Formats: sequence, structure tokens, C-alpha cells
Amino acid sequence: FCSQQEHAYPADELMPLTCRGRVRGQEPSRGDVDDALGKFSLTLIDTLDTLVVLNKTKEFEEAVKKVIKDVNLDNDIVVSVFETNIRVLGGLLGGHSVAIMLKEKGEYMQWYNGELLHMAKELGYKLLPAFNTTSGLPYPRVNLKFGVRHPEARTGTETDTCTACAGTLILEFAALSRFTGTSIFEEYARKALDFIWEKRQRSSNLVGVTINIHTGDWVRKDSGVGAGIDSYYEYLLKAYVLLGDDSFLERFNTHYDAIMRYISQPPLLLDVHIHKPMLNARTWMDSLLAFFPGLQVLKGDIRPAIETHEMLYQVIKKHNFLPEAFTTDFRVHWAQHPLRPEFAESTYFLYKATGDPYYLEVGKTLIENLNKYARVPCGFAAMKDVRTGSHEDRMDSFFLAEMFKYLYLLFADKEDMIFDIEDYIFTTEAHLLPLWLSTTNQTISKKNTSTEYTELDDSNFDWTCPNTQILFPNDPMFAQSIREPLKNVVDKSCPRGISRAEESLGSGPKPPLRARDFMASNPEHLEILKKMGVSLIHLKDGRVQLVQHAVQAASSLDAEDGLRFMQEMIELSSQQQKEQQLPPRAVQIVSHPFFGRVVLTAGPAQFGMDLSKHKAGTRGFVATIKPYNGCSEITNPEAVKEKIALMQRGQCMFAEKARNIQKAGAIGGIVIDDNEGSSSDTAPLFQMAGDGKNTDDITIPMLFLFNKEGNIILDAIREYEAVEVLLSDKAKDRATIFKGKMIPNYIIDSNLEIENMDQKSSENDSLKPTSEEAPSESQDAGAVSEEPEGGGESSAVGDPDPLSPASAASASVSMADPDPPAPGPVEAGAPGPACPPGDSQPQEQSTQTQANSKAHWDSKVQPMESILADWNEDIEAFEMMEKDEL
Repeated sequence: FCSQQEHAYPADELMPLTCRGRVRGQEPSRGDVDDALGKFSLTLIDTLDTLVVLNKTKEFEEAVKKVIKDVNLDNDIVVSVFETNIRVLGGLLGGHSVAIMLKEKGEYMQWYNGELLHMAKELGYKLLPAFNTTSGLPYPRVNLKFGVRHPEARTGTETDTCTACAGTLILEFAALSRFTGTSIFEEYARKALDFIWEKRQRSSNLVGVTINIHTGDWVRKDSGVGAGIDSYYEYLLKAYVLLGDDSFLERFNTHYDAIMRYISQPPLLLDVHIHKPMLNARTWMDSLLAFFPGLQVLKGDIRPAIETHEMLYQVIKKHNFLPEAFTTDFRVHWAQHPLRPEFAESTYFLYKATGDPYYLEVGKTLIENLNKYARVPCGFAAMKDVRTGSHEDRMDSFFLAEMFKYLYLLFADKEDMIFDIEDYIFTTEAHLLPLWLSTTNQTISKKNTSTEYTELDDSNFDWTCPNTQILFPNDPMFAQSIREPLKNVVDKSCPRGISRAEESLGSGPKPPLRARDFMASNPEHLEILKKMGVSLIHLKDGRVQLVQHAVQAASSLDAEDGLRFMQEMIELSSQQQKEQQLPPRAVQIVSHPFFGRVVLTAGPAQFGMDLSKHKAGTRGFVATIKPYNGCSEITNPEAVKEKIALMQRGQCMFAEKARNIQKAGAIGGIVIDDNEGSSSDTAPLFQMAGDGKNTDDITIPMLFLFNKEGNIILDAIREYEAVEVLLSDKAKDRATIFKGKMIPNYIIDSNLEIENMDQKSSENDSLKPTSEEAPSESQDAGAVSEEPEGGGESSAVGDPDPLSPASAASASVSMADPDPPAPGPVEAGAPGPACPPGDSQPQEQSTQTQANSKAHWDSKVQPMESILADWNEDIEAFEMMEKDEL
């Protein structure tokens, strides 16, 4: 928080890598993400009640004065109604809630006269124009100064909004009405909720992801508990808790029954179609669903909460953080992690419900990972790629508003708190609203008598607010017994699952020829293709193209066989393309004052040292070469020898640059993009291809950095001269980099005392973190071979042409190598927890792996006395590092 105030205030957010504030319009646009920024000191407002939870009352008082004095809510800027409500309106109301609590205690905030509430009411009125629709659903965006559909508003043309966007208003708007006595806010929020409820799919009782705000038609008909829907369900249950309206509980129970019937496939939560809820809509899950175990705790359904939470924890242990999305067989789907707090939230609620010290160990792992992998000189940086450990210059306000709050509360004793947290309910942004609002200024009818609810035959709905005495009668090992079967769900050995194509065929008729068995040189195979209406075309580059015309098949059944064959071939070809792609690499700055905390996403090369096979990577000081383009003999070899050469992209091929610096004695090379402003934040991964010749003579590693990331290294050279980096397949643990040398590694807040964690953390051996990670999954990357200026001849890189989807009438697919038999598809199609194919091993080997993992974990345990002895050294090093800027 102090770093944010020092480097970023009054900007909305801190950019922790470059140690400056993010001001909308002054940085490259990030699309919808920037709709949260309204030039209203977002992070300061979002963090107000966190300061009081952390017992930082003096800092809270100063922060409130800053907000009152400096924040302007009348800006000509378009913002997200949803984000502004949960972060800014919720932040002001949470701040007001704890301010009046402190004032009543008589020591702090004696001057406070409801100023934050007045600002909240002003903001509430600025959001109301968004509700000017026939349905009552709000527009997704509003101009703080001009509203919606005003000539100068620059918004109001949208037709769709997400279900969570329209359904996550009732807590803040009702609290504003109850605090002020102005009922209009609660009325508008209730109307939006009523409309969504009426538009639910009646046969499944599910809602879609996006809805037309004018007609109420579902635009996206998939349904889950993650992004786009998540907090709608959360606010139905919490609205019942805060407002005491039974209709909200009845709605939630109806939805919850549908979720557990269709979406919940323990321990997974998979999206389905609202009209065909037995049909999965996708084979991956997003990280926002990590909040759901916490909601299930509030509901009182503990068993599935424990199961899903444990599955998520296994994914975190594999990647250090929860990827933005991951597949049903636990591969990375989207590799980013913006330091989301949902998993920490569920961990806190599960500990509150069970009292199981295992969840303290989970929280300790989260803190250690944040300090090891996300801590940078000016704060905590989001992860650009959990596989490489590369960073993004981003620290969202919710990190301070939620993550700090939940982790502190997880370890805090009752006597550590200056107020009773049980007197409040958390909003979706973890802001605190007092429960006494349920009996204040009740201007709304409590019961919606016009709505009929489905009678549910489920004993789970007969009671609420359970306690551990009921949940775990005389069995303190209850939670552990649920977790135990899931302890190896991510990495366990198991046979290869069938592919989607195989599964779709089921027990029905199989095509006479399978795609994985096809050989273009086999005359018998060619005859079968002809019978199925599939023709083979030889291309000039040596590849073959398959085209299907149903009308040319021998019969309708043969045409169906041909279509199945083409679908298999498309999936197989797509899989082969993925196998040819290389994953991103990492450039880690390890010299002072970075100490390995700054990790840059780098593009790989298809030549030179394979960093994935050299786990130690290549470490050395960097040096700029002359000429900077590296396209001729290096004229400063004495400066480059035994160093990692920096050069600019352009004017010759990458392989030529590599040969020139290798000849000059360089131990590695980094090519920096010459396109001003390019960044891995906005551009797809760049892969450096060879020059069409044999590149076995190139033995040094070569990596590519976009312009923004390259400038971080160049700026560091200008500031510190001697800059040392590590080129590797993924970011390394700083303990590994510095071989046990003490490097600053900070606990999040001094209030998170290590003694307290140690006292609460019992030696629970039911689940030991594994030290080995499964091989990283590659992300999409395009291989690019650079051409000399003046139009030199380019060499083909052998990538297959893009595939077109197969249709009933015709389909085609190109193959890079027609002769060898193709391997079978490897993507598991079963919705249950599956393992990557090819990992089947004898049970004895699996047991040995677990034993080794346990030994590794035990060896990593550091005595508490040692940690405490190093604490002062940590603080001194941190203070020194804080003075340095990138």
C-alpha cells in the first residue's frame, strides 16, 4: 500500500515493474480491463477497509482524508458499471462502515461526518442513468459526467451485458439505500435481479453468460459458475443474509440445485448449455470459479467445497499460481494470473468452517509463492505466464482489497482484530457491510409473492448456517478423508483417455479407416478414401491435401464415414501443429536491485541451445554489440566475450545474428524488437525461425524480446551499467539462483507474524506439495523467418496451412508429412479428472515418486528460529531496494 501511494498516487493503479501509476489514456489500451479505471484513485478507495482489518487505523484515517480531499467523481470518462459498483461504490461504503465503527469506539475518526457516504451517494446517482432500459438491466458502461446516450457520453450503444454485470449490484445499492434512506438504488438493483430470474431457462433453472439488455434474449447460452455469472449466484445468497428477504434464498436454492445437478462433476465445475444441460459447453475451467467453494461453505454444503478446493490447490502446486484457465486434464489453457484472490477467499472460509490447520498450510503456500514469484521492487506483479514465471506490469486494485484481507484474516486470532468481523458480510470485492442494515430503512417489500418457486426435494435446503459440530460429529478427520482421494488428481498416472473424436463415435459404427492409421503411400487406403468421397491432392511443397465431397461417396453411409474420417484428421493435424510449437522462455534479471524478481516473457528460437533441456539455463552479464543489428562481424568482441549479447531485430536473418555473436565469443543472445511500443502484453508469442539451412553450428541460446520488455533491460543498463540476466525455459526460484545466499523475501505485512503462522500450522502430512512439475504446455506461437532488406528469398518453415472446419458437403485438411503413420490424437475427452496420455506407470513407481516428494518437502522446511533471525536482514535489504528504481 505504501509503495502504491509513493509511486502511483493519485493514479488508479500501480505499475509495479516500472514503478509508476497507470493513468488511463497515457498507457496503451488493454481493452475492457481499462474500464475499471476512472481517474478516481481506484486502489486507494478499494483498499480503505483493508487498512482497518490490518489494524492500520492511523493510515486509514489519513487515507480517508485523501479521498475526501482529492478524489473527483465527475470525470468525463466511460467506466464499467459493474467494476465501479463493486470497487468504488463498495469501497466507499466499506470505508464508511468501518469509519462509523471506529468513531463509536471513541479513539479514531472523531471528526468524521459521513463524507464517504456522501461521495457514495453521488456516485450512485451517476450510475443510475445506466438503468434506463426497458428491461431494467443496466448498460455495461456509463460516462461519469454525461451518463448514457448523451451526445458526449461515448457510450449507450451496447446491447449485451453479462449476467454477473447486471446481477452483482444488490448488496452495494441496497446498502446505499439503507444507509441514506433513499430507496431508489435498492429498487433499481432488485428490478435487474427480478428480470434475470424471470429469464432463466425454466427447464434447467440455469442462466446464460450474456443477455440482451433490451429484449432479455440470451446471447451466450452456456452456463457455469465462473466468469460472467459467478457473483450473480453469490449476491443472491448474500442478499438473503444481509437483507433478510426469503425470496433471494429461494432463488439461490433453485439455481444451486441446478448447478449441483448439471455443472458440478466433482471435483470439476464444467460449463453446460442452458437448453441441453447434460451437454458440456467446453472442456476447460476459468480461475474465477475458485470463489465457489467459499460460497458453498456459506451455503453449508461442505463436501463438494472441500473437493473442488483441493483440486484447485493441486493445480496451484503444479504451476505456483492458478492459471486463468485450465483444461479438464489440468493443462494450461490461458497462462496468465493477475493475482486473483478467489482461491484465498475459499481457503479462508473453509478454515472458518472446519478449523482444519491444513488450510493454514495452504495459506502459507500462497504467501510463499507471492513472495517468491510475484514480489518485485515496487510491489507485486501479475504473472504473464505461470509456466515461465514472467511478469506483467500490472497490480490490480483487488490484490490489496481482497488478497491481503483474506490472507490476514486466515491467520489472525480474534484478539488481533479491533472489531468483530462476524458482524459484517463480505461483498464480492471483500468490502465490509454491517449486518444491522437488514433492520434499517426497510422501504422494500420483503417477499415477492408473484413468483413461484420450485419445490426442491433436497434435505440440504432444510437448514442454513451449519456449524462444525453438525458437519463433523466426533470426526475431526472428516475434511482430510474427503481430500485424500484427490491428493494426486492432477499428476497421478493413468491410461490415456479416448479422444473427443473417439468418444463422439461411442459404440456406433466406426469408419473403415482411422485418421491415425492413414498412410498416403498405401493403395488400399487411397481406395477407401475414394469410396468415402475423399480425394487426395499433392501440393508443390511436398504436402498432401485431403478434400471430401459427400456427393462423390459410394453411398450415404460411406459419406458419413468420410465425414468422421475428416473430423478425426482435422483434430489430428491440429494436435501435430501444437506439438511443433515451442513454449515461451524467460529472461530473468538477477543482479542488484532486481535479484531475480523481474521476469520478462521471451520468444524462443528454433535453433541454438534448447533451454528446456538445459534446466540451469544460461547466466551472464549483458552487453550491447556493434553494429547493433548484428548483421556483420562484431566490432567490439572484447565487450561481448563471455557475455549475453543484446542486438536489434532487422536487416538480416536471426540465424546470421546468432552466428556473428557466437563467433565473437558471446554465450547467448537477446534480440530486441525494433517495432516501437511492441509488448508481450498485446502481441502473440514470437518464434525465431532458422534461415532454411542447417543450423546445427549454432550452439548458444537465442531469445526474442518485444520492444517494451527489451527497454526494461536497456534502462537497467543505463542506470546500473552491470546487469546480469538468466536465460531459461522458466523463471527460477531465487534460492536456486543464488544457491542458498540470503535474498530478501518478504511476508506480505508485518502483522502476518511468522510465529503466529507456526503456532497455528500443525504438522499435517495428509498432503505434501510435490516438487516436480509436469512438462509445460506450449502456447500458440507463429514461427517467423526474418528476411534481409531488399527482398531476399525466404525459406519455408514447413508449417501446415490453416485448417478449415469440415462440413457435410466438403472438407479439406493438409498434412505436412503424408507417409509415416500419424500418431493418435492425445487430448482426453472424458470430463472427469484425466492424466496426460503416455504417463501410465507401474504403481510401484508412483509410490516411489510420492515418497521422494515427501522427502523433498521435509527437506525444505526451515526452522522458525532461522526465519526470525533473518527477518531484520530482510527488512534492511528491502529498505535499500525500495530506494532504487528501474
